[in-house]
Amino acid sequence: MNQDQWTAVDRYITGLLVPPDAALDGALRDSAAAGLPPIAVSPAQGKLLHLLARTQGARRILEIGTLGGYSTIWLARALPAGGQLMTLEVDPRHAEAARANIARAGLAGVVELRLGPALETLPQLIAEKSGRFDLIFIDADKGAIPEYFARALELSRRGTLIIVDNVVRNGAVADPASTDPAVIGVRRFHQLLAAERRVSATTIQTVGSKGYDGFTLALVIADL
Repeated sequence: MNQDQWTAVDRYITGLLVPPDAALDGALRDSAAAGLPPIAVSPAQGKLLHLLARTQGARRILEIGTLGGYSTIWLARALPAGGQLMTLEVDPRHAEAARANIARAGLAGVVELRLGPALETLPQLIAEKSGRFDLIFIDADKGAIPEYFARALELSRRGTLIIVDNVVRNGAVADPASTDPAVIGVRRFHQLLAAERRVSATTIQTVGSKGYDGFTLALVIADL
């Protein structure tokens, strides 16, 4: 098994189960043209997020880390009529591209993008007391994942599903000697998760066109 085979399988799956979509394909194309890094979720992963949100019956979704809005579109399309998605992005260039992509998908009235460091915008959301989220997707600076997760819990309710991406880091999550800030962040996150009795969680390893990585699913099982 190697990267070429993982990518080929992803292409096979996408070709059968994730048909071409003008808004999604355009979001990837225009994000690349704008110079954004090619780190959006894969099409199959995007559809997984969509299906999880639909299974959850999510009406309010929070996304931490917008990039070009690719995963945002997948998640927002899972919302029922009257649903809302809040997405947080620190980079103005990313936010500009995302807003254009979200508007082209016809979701400008569903998605609110807030610009600024998430560790500043998250406390603002908490202070606003505008309601809890049904699903939270964390896909931002890996070194700060523990802090994002702690804030996400404050915006959750019993039954909220929290999804955290890129938490295996090509297997480096198991290396206690790593000095990589991203690896240190995901290791701190797992330690925090192991001690957090208000959630039930697991981390799944994945391979595909994005390489060897994984994601965490954490279900809030107690009132917060």
